[in-house]
Amino acid sequence: MVEPAGGRSPEDLTARARIRDAALRLFTERGIDGATIRDIAAAAGVSPGLVRHHFGSKEALRDACDAHALERLTRLQAEIFDEGRLADQGFLLSIQPTALLLQNYLVRSMMDGSDAAAAMFDTAVRIGERWLAGARVESSDPRAFAAVMVAMKLGVFLLHEQLSRVLGVDVRTPAGHARLLKGMVDATTYPLLTPEQAEQLRAAVDHLLASVTQSRRAG
Repeated sequence: MVEPAGGRSPEDLTARARIRDAALRLFTERGIDGATIRDIAAAAGVSPGLVRHHFGSKEALRDACDAHALERLTRLQAEIFDEGRLADQGFLLSIQPTALLLQNYLVRSMMDGSDAAAAMFDTAVRIGERWLAGARVESSDPRAFAAVMVAMKLGVFLLHEQLSRVLGVDVRTPAGHARLLKGMVDATTYPLLTPEQAEQLRAAVDHLLASVTQSRRAG
């Protein structure tokens, strides 16, 4: 039987939650097409009929997994940053397996493609916009800022094979994930541009956008 995504024993979970957690893991490993209802039922320790009873179809089960993964990651992020648990090393250690699974699942879900996956990306961007507003981060285009942040964060998991190769450790494992997170912290801590360079680039991009807009109108 598959270990639950939240660190609890299987006995503590309802059948519906066990099915969802088993599906999360199998969808992550095999993709939605590669994981069958029978496989998910076996991993959850239930019958295929019970899977259909609770979710109706594999697509509906995938939608439930999408919603759970996004809600759980959003909650973990709030606990870390909004509730002041960033310095709680024990807490961070305890949530790493769950966060790693859910992040890998969301990336695989988006790779497989679906309306639900597209909606998840849009939701993540809106959450990013709210975070920028709350943190009072100045940006001439908050939507683009948030969208790029989400894409970059997901992109490192999408490129897990390349990252694992150059780092010499599988970034989907706890040790590799920890090294990846350290790199992400450094990448978001140290500015790559001076304020003068940033202003010059913004001005250049604004000029480019104006030129493109003018060309379209002329055409």
